[in-house]
Amino acid sequence: MDIASIIGLVVCGIMIIFGILSSSGYDIAAFGNFVDVPSIFITLGGSFACVLACYSMENFLGGLKSIKLIFKAPTINTPEMIQKVIELSNVARKEGLLSLEEAASDLNDDFLKKGILLIVDGTDPELVRAIMETELVSLEDRHKSKIGFWDQVAAMGPAWGMIGTLIGLVNMLQQMDDPSAIGPNMAVALITTLYGSMLANWICAPVSNKLKENNGQEVMLKEIMIEGLLSIQAGENPRVIEEKLKSFLAPQDRVAQGAGEDGGDAVG
Repeated sequence: MDIASIIGLVVCGIMIIFGILSSSGYDIAAFGNFVDVPSIFITLGGSFACVLACYSMENFLGGLKSIKLIFKAPTINTPEMIQKVIELSNVARKEGLLSLEEAASDLNDDFLKKGILLIVDGTDPELVRAIMETELVSLEDRHKSKIGFWDQVAAMGPAWGMIGTLIGLVNMLQQMDDPSAIGPNMAVALITTLYGSMLANWICAPVSNKLKENNGQEVMLKEIMIEGLLSIQAGENPRVIEEKLKSFLAPQDRVAQGAGEDGGDAVG
């Protein structure tokens, strides 16, 4: 479970509740002023219906379901993967490339396993790179489709909130001869803008950005695998491979990984 996503969304809700209560003298009844069913239908219904028109039904439902992904704790461990590639390079250097087939059977990552089997089969390095990068591009395209879905909803929310506001203003102007109707109509007109802003900035923007972050981490991990496998196929020294792959890490992570490796050697 990704605790950061949960805390972030919950605290946003708390801030909204606090703002409503503090501005009304902490009167619980004030929440009723922020509930308007027609405004909800216009803003939420219009936003999602418009996005539905942009996607196939399958992709629309897939986009909605992708919100679950932000609550899953990422299992990506880049330093650990670099260490795994280095171990494979040591095996290949001592026992030959064919020995990697047995090592591949113990791997849980299908992408890495596929690359190893291509190498073991004697596939040309350029073809290995082409196959692996094609799969990586396909993976990234699928991720971008889900990210784009939430970006679309984030764009439509404020737009449909404004449509609702304009509808409310038209109704207000039609009743200008009744001063008592101006205040309620103005409140309804403004609340659709509030709903649109909340949809975009409380839900859609965080979901989109979390998916982008997860995508960036996974793509980098796959790029490390590709570079590592091609280096192994080229017969490069494991120490050279290690330094090459560590260049993907931030400086502080390189130091941390080096310390971890030294500790492991001492215990062994």
